[in-house]
Amino acid sequence: MFIDQVKVHLKAGNGGNGIVSFRREAHVPLGGPFGGDGGKGGDIIFEVDTNKSTLLDLRYNKKIVAENGEQGKNKRMHGADGRDIIIKVPLGTLIKNDDTGALLADLKHVGQRAIVAKGGKGGRGNCHFKSAKNPAPEYAEKGEAGDDINVKIELKLLADVGLVGFPSVGKSTLLSVVSAAKPEIADYHFTTLVPNLGVVKVNDGRSFVMADLPGLIKGASEGKGLGHQFLRHIERCRVIMHVVDMGAVDGRDPVQDFEIINKELESYHYRLMERPQVVIANKMDMDEAEENLKRFKEAYPDVEVFPACTLINEGLQLALYKVADLLAVTPEFPMQEEEEQGVLYTFTPKEEDFSVINNGNGRWTLIGPKIDKFFEMTDFEKEESVRKFGSLLTEIGVDEALRQKGCMDGDLVAIHDFEFVFEE
Repeated sequence: MFIDQVKVHLKAGNGGNGIVSFRREAHVPLGGPFGGDGGKGGDIIFEVDTNKSTLLDLRYNKKIVAENGEQGKNKRMHGADGRDIIIKVPLGTLIKNDDTGALLADLKHVGQRAIVAKGGKGGRGNCHFKSAKNPAPEYAEKGEAGDDINVKIELKLLADVGLVGFPSVGKSTLLSVVSAAKPEIADYHFTTLVPNLGVVKVNDGRSFVMADLPGLIKGASEGKGLGHQFLRHIERCRVIMHVVDMGAVDGRDPVQDFEIINKELESYHYRLMERPQVVIANKMDMDEAEENLKRFKEAYPDVEVFPACTLINEGLQLALYKVADLLAVTPEFPMQEEEEQGVLYTFTPKEEDFSVINNGNGRWTLIGPKIDKFFEMTDFEKEESVRKFGSLLTEIGVDEALRQKGCMDGDLVAIHDFEFVFEE
């Protein structure tokens, strides 16, 4: 079964907690803090596997959870790191944040890896907080939470050339005679149900990868027929080979067919009409083919056409030479929307450490990434740990920001589900 799109929930491992411990050994006076750090949470890593050609393994695996880091140990010993999870995917896989649409990884090189969900850092043990003022700290950090995200995983075939055209125009036959690929072919009205890849070798030694895509129909870019499911696979192709049935076997007009398919390509959102096209006038052995070819050239005088009969591999070599020449001078097309619009660099303002929200009636709320990080790593059951949390907030300017917003002595300040009394 060919599966090229799945959605998965990823939960990286949480970091292990640091511990509070003291050295208590004979003949070691004033041993001091001895608590170790927690281990790092496991990452979720995607890796290219050339033996895979579909995302079928992920179809029924809707949630992937990595191992948490272990708690720190006595004698300053680290807890064990959580084991990473490595997910094997085919070459050409895109991974996006399903909530924001942001591209997280584009795996288009053999052996490429990407950490998509990062495990949390382990919390520090109390040995890190020893100071002249506090030689025996009785607090330690809790581990950071690992990334928790919904991702959309898409497979977009890494082919240099994409075959397009109406169903049953001879695309699969063409691929089968110019490569070692064995797509399903029938002698009745039939359309390919899944994309097929083949390596094409030109007589002069050059080679490229060609993809036979399911036939397009009118309205495919809007979701009609089967072809719309596979338009994404042509997004990476640098050259399009457009196969037209000049024999008009199914009673269609090849001139109109060419126009309809190009309109579908134009309507799709990845600049498909900017790619160079090589037009194959197929089924030239049919009775009406010569007359249709003449009309086609009159309608599209600027389009170079290669007459052929794919069934007997006749007339294809010149077209393959043309494709190889175009690939030598055609660059890759970017996959990201920002690059498509010609924006090479985008300025992303630095996210503020925190924000102060005035809820009215002497109530305030603090939100922000640093606030969240400190909050998650604080053990609120220990007084020293709470004091340390307050000091960290003061260091990043929370007290001053509250005063500037108008927070008064005795007002309530909330962080998540905890409330604190503000004191001048």
